[in-house]
Amino acid sequence: MSQALLAGLSRTTEPRTALRRFLALDAVVTGGNGLAYVAASGPLGRLLGVDAALLLGLGVFLTAFAAGVGALAARPRPSGAAVKLVVDANAVWAVLSVVALAAWLEPTTAGAVWIPVQAATVAGFAALQWSALRATAGTTAR
Repeated sequence: MSQALLAGLSRTTEPRTALRRFLALDAVVTGGNGLAYVAASGPLGRLLGVDAALLLGLGVFLTAFAAGVGALAARPRPSGAAVKLVVDANAVWAVLSVVALAAWLEPTTAGAVWIPVQAATVAGFAALQWSALRATAGTTAR
């Protein structure tokens, strides 16, 4: 991903600011998703065709993960190792979502649409964060 594209997506030419914005966006979206799963695991479970207890557990995990990503985004200079951990976690989440859909979940039509859309969104966060991290590393080497 080029620095020009990153600059356009994040509305800044400063890679560190872009990285922090992508982390913050991830935290907001993931936190919202997690809170929804916690607050409405029963109705959402029925809508998506996913076990409510599974959604509740995922919601708790996502809410905690989002808090950590938000804390990382709030740092003036997010740790490269911590950002890599977030990128890896997002990539694993995206892959496991697709594997779960193919291997053992039996979702409703809404779930069959939601799960891949959610996986693609998380994979997009991973790609943006990784690209911004690489651009940040390039600017510190200069």
